[in-house]
Amino acid sequence: MTRQDARYCSCGTRLARDNSADLCALCLRRERALEVVNPPAAPPEFWHHPTMQEALDSWHIGRVFYAYRLHPWHDRVVSQEAMATWLDLNQAQLSRIEGGKPPQDLAKLMRWAHRLGIPGDLLWFKLPNQRQVLPTESPVVASPPTEELSAGALLPVVINGRTVLVPVDAQAIEASGLGGVLGPLADSPAAVAATERGFMSPLNRRDLLKGGIAAAALPGLGLEELHHVASALNDARRYLDGPMVDYFRRQLDKAKRDDGARGPKKTLPVVLGLIGAIEGSARDVKPNVRRELLTVGAEGAEFVGWLYRDIQEPTTAVFWYDRAMEWAQEAGNAPMQGYVLLKKSQMAYDERDALRMLTLAQAATHDRWQLPVRVRAEVTQQEALGRAMVGDPLDVVRAGLDSAQALLERATEDGSGELGAYFTGHTRLLRDAITFTEAGKPGTAAEMFSDVISVGALSHRDTGFFNARRAAALALSGEPDEAARVGKASAEVAHDVKSERTVRVLGEVLGTLDRWRSRPAVREFREALSA
Repeated sequence: MTRQDARYCSCGTRLARDNSADLCALCLRRERALEVVNPPAAPPEFWHHPTMQEALDSWHIGRVFYAYRLHPWHDRVVSQEAMATWLDLNQAQLSRIEGGKPPQDLAKLMRWAHRLGIPGDLLWFKLPNQRQVLPTESPVVASPPTEELSAGALLPVVINGRTVLVPVDAQAIEASGLGGVLGPLADSPAAVAATERGFMSPLNRRDLLKGGIAAAALPGLGLEELHHVASALNDARRYLDGPMVDYFRRQLDKAKRDDGARGPKKTLPVVLGLIGAIEGSARDVKPNVRRELLTVGAEGAEFVGWLYRDIQEPTTAVFWYDRAMEWAQEAGNAPMQGYVLLKKSQMAYDERDALRMLTLAQAATHDRWQLPVRVRAEVTQQEALGRAMVGDPLDVVRAGLDSAQALLERATEDGSGELGAYFTGHTRLLRDAITFTEAGKPGTAAEMFSDVISVGALSHRDTGFFNARRAAALALSGEPDEAARVGKASAEVAHDVKSERTVRVLGEVLGTLDRWRSRPAVREFREALSA
């Protein structure tokens, strides 16, 4: 090879005569290293494979990693070592993520999603730098769940030249004779564009306020109410008044009633849309109406915090509890501030933080909060549970439970509409049973759970959850077969309503039953929980 015929690498190194590549050995090694640390670009159909869709729907990035590695699109299974390199992790870290609890760190979730190239519209959280819908563009409409589309339709209403899409229930459509015109609307692209995942993260909370999205998130309306709602959302200062505040409250109350049967993932989109409408309207109304709106908004934010607790997203739950406290303070609503302290204490119990749970409950007992007697009863019981957790004598714990019972007996028989209305005699007994479990009396607790659940007054979701608590008490009492039987029934409900909180309790039960893992009933319970 003459000097004129010599070949050179891009780095300037002269290539050997037998080198058929265009890179020198060092650059070739660097190029191959880059191929190792960057995942292959997957085609769009990759993400719509049933296994991948199921993993994405689980809201667990570890399950997404696992489905990605085993995807048939790859020539062979991607090893944990290779994927860990792509994600700036080591193999042990990736293994823990795949098999452990869902990671909650949004910064890490966003970084991993970017690295793998997961489409943003398939995620349960929002990626940064995504294109925002401008007010002049057609809005993405938050549709109700698919099974409810047949019950009504989204009707475009023009207010001052602006189109606002609002739902109309089936009865109103039939009465107006619009059925033939509106029939195809439920299947239109606008009606099905948004998914439940788009409303699950507080990061895209403000998007609810753009282009009339908040209007479409509200439940169905009658035709007479329709124009008033659309007008209020378009010009809050002029049209949003007491009746509209009452409307928001009624819809929030309905969502709370429906939650026990529908579960958190179906309830969250509606409530987040409702809060978006309240927050957006509260910016423009008169001061006295703003305080009324923020009172409803605080109740809604507290409820959203509870829903995120139920799907085991504590970081997001804390965000909404803090928002509820902020709005309650601005609205001058002292009882709601004390109530949020109670909710944070209950969340501390979820995290097994006994001391924080106790001190938060004690903080909620202060007279400054002016709590209704029903909530005071719940706070008193929560303090007793905290004392059981920190190891106080049983007599002290029982005295606290007796005080809670005495307070609840002073509450009005019909507590509907008041703060803490769900705390009834049945609820108190179930919480007493949890307290006795923590106080080292699981046999007593198991009997109490059984007595209350057998009445049949609990919602579908709560039946599953308290059966999980009952299974825990039975397991601690040394009754593995009965614990496994009850746990299996609870697992079926937990999967049905997507209650990760119930699943977590059942996981603890399975750990307690580990020494009986070879028993048939325990094996069946384990299979039902992992189904």
